[in-house]
Amino acid sequence: MRTFVTRFDEHLITEAIAREVARQGQAFFVYNRIDGLYERADRLKKLLPDVRIAVAHGQMGEVPLEQTMTDFIEGRYDVLCSTAIIESGIDIPRANTMIIDRADTFGLSQLYQLRGRVGRSRERAYCYLLTPPPSTLSDEARSRIEALERFTELGSGFKVASLDMELRGAGDLLGAEQSGSVSQVGFDMFVHMLEQAVAELRGEEVVADFDTEMTVAIEHYLPDDYIEDVGLRLSLYKRLASARDEQRVDDLAIEMEDRFGPPPQPARDLLRVMALRPLLREYRILGCEADERRVTLHLREDTPLDPSKVMGLVGQPRSQWKLSPDMKLTHHRDPNHSQNKLDGVDHVRDVLRVLPSLCKDS
Repeated sequence: MRTFVTRFDEHLITEAIAREVARQGQAFFVYNRIDGLYERADRLKKLLPDVRIAVAHGQMGEVPLEQTMTDFIEGRYDVLCSTAIIESGIDIPRANTMIIDRADTFGLSQLYQLRGRVGRSRERAYCYLLTPPPSTLSDEARSRIEALERFTELGSGFKVASLDMELRGAGDLLGAEQSGSVSQVGFDMFVHMLEQAVAELRGEEVVADFDTEMTVAIEHYLPDDYIEDVGLRLSLYKRLASARDEQRVDDLAIEMEDRFGPPPQPARDLLRVMALRPLLREYRILGCEADERRVTLHLREDTPLDPSKVMGLVGQPRSQWKLSPDMKLTHHRDPNHSQNKLDGVDHVRDVLRVLPSLCKDS
């Protein structure tokens, strides 16, 4: 499934529909107001005189509406110009192009459902979200559109539903209010707060959240010429920063390569650095400064590392480890060591291999 966000462009619409019809397929054109729907259908007929176009909406009589839908399903029409009545209950494998005019006026879940009407066969599916200029859209509308661009993989329905709840508000989970204030904290944070509250009630240990700050002596970022859209870059930075394990970072790496092609070196190094953060959090490490010669870990007071084991390591003759009074554990690499050519990320990996043996329960 390919999703595109663009302005209304007659050339693009003509090309998209013509390409679909040329491969013996069908297309949907959705506009969610009856006032203007027939005008758009007439416009399409002038642009594509050889294409068979039908119109469908909820105010049609039951018999003509059913007949129109049947004719489209049986292939008597190439394009169905309709309102959002097609968002559910329609399964037409030949229909693999969806064009949604004024996509900014639809809800997120509604857009996701509409996009799901195409891509039900082996053919590549296309969804075009037509919007006014970005500067005229509300923040909420932009968030909805960006989410549809971002969540294209199979099984992303829950992510869309979660963001939709965050944008609209979830209501009072234990009461009668139907529009809530989840958006004030964000759905992910709300769920996390709820999980913490449940854990406290169960008498389980609750560890306060924190972010591990990392300073690594290599260039690690998403280049502008790799991902040109600023919003998408910021979104990926945020998703990488919130990754809770290495597997999530690996999944994002696969997604990036699938969407934008093989990542350049700075992007690959960013993925390497971000994959370290979940591992460092496990040991309650507040910060990490690393280069090829030295790694310094800023430990929290509740670190699972055993002080006696750490002191034993530091106190060894000619030890490469040092511990400062402010809970900074530093490892110095031997400058004559054959592995000195490795960079700061590799050095942190080497240090992390030692930490399990220093834990209290090891």
